Amino acid sequence: MDNGQIDSYTVIDLEMTGLQVKKDKIIEIGAVRVRGGKVSDTYATLLQCDLPLPETITELTGITQEMLEDGMPENEGMQGLLDFMQDDILVGQNFSFDYGFIRQWAVNHKKNVNNPFLDTLKLARALLPPSEKKNLESLCRYFQIEREQAHRALADALETQRVFEALCGLGADRPELFVPKPMNLKVKKISPITKSQIEQIKKYRALHQVTEPICWEALNRGEATRLMEHYYKTYGRP
Repeated sequence: MDNGQIDSYTVIDLEMTGLQVKKDKIIEIGAVRVRGGKVSDTYATLLQCDLPLPETITELTGITQEMLEDGMPENEGMQGLLDFMQDDILVGQNFSFDYGFIRQWAVNHKKNVNNPFLDTLKLARALLPPSEKKNLESLCRYFQIEREQAHRALADALETQRVFEALCGLGADRPELFVPKPMNLKVKKISPITKSQIEQIKKYRALHQVTEPICWEALNRGEATRLMEHYYKTYGRP
């Protein structure tokens, strides 16, 4: 754009099982490609998930465990997202949170993802009155954007795109706010739990009659090690 703001980018919104990037999983992807300030294509899918879906997430999103069973395999869906967004500038609401999940999957699968991005939350904080709330629902209300399906990824991505365009208009005389920034986030690869760790944990739990519940699907190699250290402190070493 003539004022230095961008009009070609990809908006992304994700739904997850929870808030912890090293433990939780992405369950839905919504992405919107924008060219010349207008939506030119979309990408949306549910992802299969081997973690139990918390009731709070179902209540928030309407997504059920049964719906995820019919979703796309995680790696296929995430690769589809990477292919869709390519090297675009990315836009999202509170996007560093979603981007952390994308980067974690990419590092785990030896993919290079480091697109520059703009965050509508940060833009809103700079351009709107301090008294105005800055979550997506409040921003849609402020800009008179109708919400059709709150907390579903594609619907939220489409609404974020409209919020972003409204913010571009509001900040037309402040082009410095619309310079995309790189994601300065260090992410380490998460390795899956090994068979020997599973056997070790099961034997120890049986020996000491440990009955506290455990979610095997959520354990990775590092967490399995920390779990054993917890058991040793609690029940003693063998």
